[in-house]
Parts: sequence; C-alpha cells; structure tokens
Amino acid sequence: MPKSTKQKQKLLYLAEYLTEHTDEDHCVTMPQILAYLEQNGIKAERKSIYSDIEALNEFGMDIIRSGGHQGGYHLAGRNFELAEVKLLVDLVQSSKFITTKKSRELIAKLEKLVSKNDAVKLQRQVVVADRNKAVNENIYYSVDVIYDAIAGNRKIRYQYFEWDAGKQMKLKKGGAYYEVSPWLLTWDDENYYLIAYDSEAGMMKHYRVDKMLHIEMSKEAREGKALFEQMDAAAFSKKTFGMFAGEERTVRLCCDASAAGVIIDRFGTDVALRRQDEAHVLARVNVAVSPQFFGWLAGLGERVKIVSPPSVAEEYLAYLEKILQAYRKPDGGKGGEA
Repeated sequence: MPKSTKQKQKLLYLAEYLTEHTDEDHCVTMPQILAYLEQNGIKAERKSIYSDIEALNEFGMDIIRSGGHQGGYHLAGRNFELAEVKLLVDLVQSSKFITTKKSRELIAKLEKLVSKNDAVKLQRQVVVADRNKAVNENIYYSVDVIYDAIAGNRKIRYQYFEWDAGKQMKLKKGGAYYEVSPWLLTWDDENYYLIAYDSEAGMMKHYRVDKMLHIEMSKEAREGKALFEQMDAAAFSKKTFGMFAGEERTVRLCCDASAAGVIIDRFGTDVALRRQDEAHVLARVNVAVSPQFFGWLAGLGERVKIVSPPSVAEEYLAYLEKILQAYRKPDGGKGGEA
C-alpha cells in the first residue's frame, strides 16, 4: 500500500488505539503510540502526533495528557460510561428472548464501547447463573421484519410453534401461516411480544416473537388502526398476566396492608386503592381473568381475597379445587418419574 494512503489513515489508527487501549486508569506514552503506528506500516514523528491529537480533540474526542513519570495520553470521555455498558451487558445476558449465541455476539459488540482493560471487567460480569434462553436464532431478523412492516403499514405472515412433551418444536394450526397486522412490540415477563390485529377474529392479539418462524412481510395493508388507537398498551400489559388472554373484568380485592406494595408493583401507582381498616386495603383492578391471574393470586396466599364480582371468586375457587383434586388422587398426584 502506498505510503501516502497509509498516512491518510494515521488519524484513524490513532483514534482506534486510544479508544481500545486507554481509559482513566490506563495511559499510553508517545513511544507506544509511535510503535503502534509503525506496526501498522505508518511512519510518524512526534510533532505530527501532537497535531493529530489536537485535531481529534477538535473533532470531539476528549483526549487528555497527564504528566509525571507514568504520564501519557488517555481517552477521558466516551459515549457510554462503564457502569452504563455493564447494565446493557446484564440486560442482554438476562434476556430470555435472545439466544445464547446472539447474546455472546451482542456482548462482544458492547465490549467495543469501552477500553480493552474495562472489557475484561465486562467478561467477568457475564459469568452469571444459567438462565433459560430462547433457541430461535432468527429473533433479530423477526424483529427487523416486524418493524419494517409497521413502518411500511403492511401485514406479516409467519408460522407459530409450541413445545411438545418431547422438547420438539410443534407448529400450531398444522403448520398453516398466521397473517396479522402488526402494531406494537412490547416487553412483558422477560419476553418480547407482538401486539397485532387478527382480522379473522376481529380483535387485537399478542404473540411471542421468539416463537414466530419464517416471518415475511405481506403486500397487503394493515388493518385494525381504529381499534389500536383506542387501546392503552401500558394498561394492556398490566391487566394481562404473562400475556395470557382472558375476559377483561373489573375485580375488587381485599388485601392485607402488607400486600399494598405488591398491588402497586403489579398495577402501577394509579391503581384504585383505599384503606378498609387498620389491617386491610381495598383495590379495584382491571384484569384479564385467566389461570395466570389466579396463579398470581395463589402466590399471595391468604393476604389477598377476591371481593367481587362473585363469579370471578367462584372461578378462582374452582381453580384451587381442581389443583387440590389432582393431589387427592390415589397416587397422591405423584405421577411417573421425570
């Protein structure tokens, strides 16, 4: 490569070197800078490096020179602080909808936002307890197609799967394609969901993005705009437990005062909540009545009781009775060994 071409790249190599190898605790000296440039086929003099660093500072890089025996140059300011990158790494690692392979690839890219010395700290952070991760490697592609369809006002087609007892993917509807109008991507219970209009059912539905396969954008325009505009996405997530559908009802709960925080955490600070007496509070919530809602209630034990409507209280009682019956069977509900 001609010398002149390499000289034009000098500024880029210098910026890269300072970005990758320096931070507030690690500096590089002028001899180290010159040696790095020479390793990459670039001859340079100290005077030109001074000018280059000045140019990079004018461009927006915050390069500081420190004096003393251990002095040198380091990049002081970055777009992301180390603490911010640590947070992003942990979010990626803990996200169930991102596969293990994609998590590693994305974390490797996040490491480039900090120096190599700080990247080591991120690698230590990645060593966490095993978490259940998705297996659909096309999740990124699916999200891209959905966003493109939303931006282009188009429907999407895809197949949808569920797991069978043999841990195999089983296509729903016999492998037939779903065709819906995508309106919103949302996050709930550590999973990514698509909220879309199903024209056949005439209603809004939600689908796990990591369970969508062979997704493609349709040429047909979206439907359901009026229904989506009437929809409160935040309220939808609060009342739909685990994104399982059910009949929407207004339910009144009598709770121990100690459970007030649990109610607020689930339904938000705008939940209707008033004190009944010194030991109890009454809450009025809008929920999609489903087994998942009942399971959440069961986890709170005797601290929360359904006051009304009576029909929902009866459904909950039947739900609990059915579980008890399973344990009252002759075999004690043990079943076979896994």
